[in-house]
Amino acid sequence: MELTKENLQNLRQEYKAAELHESDVAANPADQFASWFKDALGAQLFEPNVMTLATADAMGKPSARIVLLKEFDSTGFVFYTNYESKKGKQLAENPQASLLFFWPELERQVRIDGVVSRVSAEASDTYFHSRPTGSQIGAVASPQSQIIPDCEYLQKKVSVLKSEFQGHEIPRPEHWGGYILEPQAIEFWQGRPSRLHDRINYTFEDGVWVISRLAP
Repeated sequence: MELTKENLQNLRQEYKAAELHESDVAANPADQFASWFKDALGAQLFEPNVMTLATADAMGKPSARIVLLKEFDSTGFVFYTNYESKKGKQLAENPQASLLFFWPELERQVRIDGVVSRVSAEASDTYFHSRPTGSQIGAVASPQSQIIPDCEYLQKKVSVLKSEFQGHEIPRPEHWGGYILEPQAIEFWQGRPSRLHDRINYTFEDGVWVISRLAP
């Protein structure tokens, strides 16, 4: 297809796979997310744990990137990264953040707003040592978000670290670990025909989750 303004404006998809009603959802959003995540796993979607993480610095300047969900329960959603990366620095300045899951094959998305804090060092250690050796070495080698001279710079560091740690446990670097986002609001979006999408929103008010429907 030729890339024109008209062609771009006419790109659209009619959503009609399912419906979402207040009577269908769980009382707790963690249970509802678990149900939808199981659906995504059952549909064999490519990396259903992929999520967009949006952060902002102290001045409110936003930034977004893809990260991977590694754990969730009623307390929050966990991901791991370099604490000295751009997202890590922004979270240190402003712990408010948002997550977004989009599962186009199911015509669904989940939006999560909340406050982020670090998980325990023990939890970070456990997850770090569960990763493939190459991923562990990569976390040690990469000064994430910093300018480097060329790709050979990292390749040389990785080569040196492979020799250094051969036959030994790789210690988790202090600048790498997990975060948990404790949700304050979660929206479940189900695509519907004519853009009249179903949007069921949970907000945490006075210690309980309140469910409401939002206009599309």
